[in-house]
Amino acid sequence: MKTETALKALSALSHEARLAAFRALVQAGPDGLSVGELRDHLDLPAATLTAQLNLLRSAALVHDQREGRVIRVRANYLQMNDLIAYLTENCCNGQAVCDPASGCAPPKKGASK
Repeated sequence: MKTETALKALSALSHEARLAAFRALVQAGPDGLSVGELRDHLDLPAATLTAQLNLLRSAALVHDQREGRVIRVRANYLQMNDLIAYLTENCCNGQAVCDPASGCAPPKKGASK
């Protein structure tokens, strides 16, 4: 990941509503949430959520898909993992003392917990 890309992602996450939205989408897993479900979860006005999601989209942290009349928003796990890897790539100067967290892979559909 390039520094410019990391800065854009970190900037997008540096707001309480955007961070809450991203965390809710990560928790939702690969199915994501409809915009309405996310709005209800965060208790934000529709216009505010739209503006916040646009910044997360711009940083490639989320993507969405139209399903009929519903827009489903999903976390971009690849971008999230790239950001985590970028932040921890030189952790402890390569010593195994502080193993950074491994990347996140959403559970596969139908997989038991």
